[in-house]
Amino acid sequence: MCGRYSVLPKAKGKSRAAKLLAKALKEAYYNAAPSQELPVITNYQPATVQFFSWGLQPFWSKDARAVKRSINARAETITEKPSFRHLLTSKRCLVPADGFFEWQLTRQGKVPYRFLLKNEELFSFAGLWDEWVDQHTGEVLHTFTIITTEANEVVKPIHDRMPVILSPEAEGLWLDTHGTQEELLALLKPFEGAQMKTYPVSTLVNSPTNNTPEVINSL
Repeated sequence: MCGRYSVLPKAKGKSRAAKLLAKALKEAYYNAAPSQELPVITNYQPATVQFFSWGLQPFWSKDARAVKRSINARAETITEKPSFRHLLTSKRCLVPADGFFEWQLTRQGKVPYRFLLKNEELFSFAGLWDEWVDQHTGEVLHTFTIITTEANEVVKPIHDRMPVILSPEAEGLWLDTHGTQEELLALLKPFEGAQMKTYPVSTLVNSPTNNTPEVINSL
């Protein structure tokens, strides 16, 4: 599960997402949380940063409160679940980030850790998005979910799942409108652990109201 991440303005990086975000992002998200409007890059508008709500609202749900919004989608069952199976080949997005958080269960309680690339560059999660229309008011709601996979050797001591991180090359393939389902599924694998690092952070991250630099500081 991925329930918190960070994405900062002018984060360094050479990927498509990094270049677009450098121009579009003004606000720092030290503690990005579900239901917030967060930056994404969709296959419909691959040259533009848009802001969608984190937590997928399927287009077919009759009421915004009738279905629990999904912040994550498991890669292993993505072609089976009604909320996701049609999105893999139609509505994909990059979710820019420079780190994400997971919690380790200890005798003293849950200890939060931040995971990031060793070079500390910005990267993208593989995401899916959808558009829901309120039939009574005409309101349009754009939402997204982050795809998760089994943890690599860096994340596994803390949590058994991790978000799918795409390499700069895979970002282009994920947004390619001509990609086959088999090609897309092949991208949904654990990121190479040798390129990642982690460190414990303050329990400030436990509350989404805390959006300060102290959230990502190492203990």
